[in-house]
Amino acid sequence: MKASGMALARRIVPLLDRVLIEKVAPKKTSAGGILLPESVVSKLNEGKVLAVGPGARGKDGEVIPPSVSAGDTVVLPEYGGSTLEVEGKEMWLFRDEDLLGKVVSE
Repeated sequence: MKASGMALARRIVPLLDRVLIEKVAPKKTSAGGILLPESVVSKLNEGKVLAVGPGARGKDGEVIPPSVSAGDTVVLPEYGGSTLEVEGKEMWLFRDEDLLGKVVSE
């Protein structure tokens, strides 16, 4: 039995301003249920935040907290991040500043 991403994330604790992310598969249907062709389906540029480090230190020594928290869905850059494989699951480590945005659900 394979563990979920959140269970695996407990075994990896990001340091400084690092964010542990599991990429989310792009949607293959529209909101109305229409199947989208592969040319329209976006690449894996969204991910779910599994764990977050405590933050980076500023020039004055103060800790700057990360802008995301565990459970957030974020927009990722096309390239970058460090790939990790834990028990067959692929995860990525990004710096907080490398994340492009946070997806807000309505």
